[in-house]
Amino acid sequence: MRDIQNESDTRKVPLQKVGVKNVKYPVTVLDKLHKVQHTTATVDLFVNLPHNFKGTHMSRFIEVFHKYHENLTMAHFLEMLEEMRKKLNAERAFGSIKFPYYIEKTAPISGAASLMEYNCAYEAEVAEPLNGGEYDGTHDGERKFYITVEVPIATLCPCSKAISEYGAHNQRGSVKVRVLYKDFFWIEDIINLIEESCSTPLYTLLKRQDEKFVTEHAYDNPFFVEDVVREVYLGLEKMNFDYFTVEAETEESIHNHNAYAYAEKG
Repeated sequence: MRDIQNESDTRKVPLQKVGVKNVKYPVTVLDKLHKVQHTTATVDLFVNLPHNFKGTHMSRFIEVFHKYHENLTMAHFLEMLEEMRKKLNAERAFGSIKFPYYIEKTAPISGAASLMEYNCAYEAEVAEPLNGGEYDGTHDGERKFYITVEVPIATLCPCSKAISEYGAHNQRGSVKVRVLYKDFFWIEDIINLIEESCSTPLYTLLKRQDEKFVTEHAYDNPFFVEDVVREVYLGLEKMNFDYFTVEAETEESIHNHNAYAYAEKG
């Protein structure tokens, strides 16, 4: 059958990215407590296309991804992209998946169990080795892999507490951490670090005695968004990441705007 994608194009316009976007697919990722977790990802997969090719083979993206979807560890994600790059005869391959990650949490006093959702993402790029051979880790820029973890939090305003005779305004927000992959780590460890760096973590299920504990705990641990970002930053440094970003944003309860802070290392 005629393969139009492989036919020549005379317009001499190279494309940096071509591929498939917004693919919904079941995936399996590692889970610290249960070994693996089944979830559903939104997937974007691309390769570069030289100016002399008319198109790429879209079906091959799904073929390769399907092969790996039941074992998408951090290391296997890079292997998947390298196989995709080779199968599509490309110099570079790009991929991102966004997926909800669930952890069972127990309420602090009652012990009532429920599942908390955390939004996570993998973003990676692989390139053909400069020496034209197999990847050996000696050339900068051949492989880049970022992991993003977003955690819902609550903060209580230190200033409001200091100036008020009783009470203090508090708000719900989120912290997003993006790290450059170097060595294996658990998503749960990033989540725990963030939840320990705010006024109080959030829960899906709380009984009345739990609500009392959580609100009082937040009152005893006031944090600005600046405080949250600095605490998470110091924790990530101890985990020996070479590059990371931390951003916190809260929906202010008595202001018609959000509060925001950001820090970057590397």
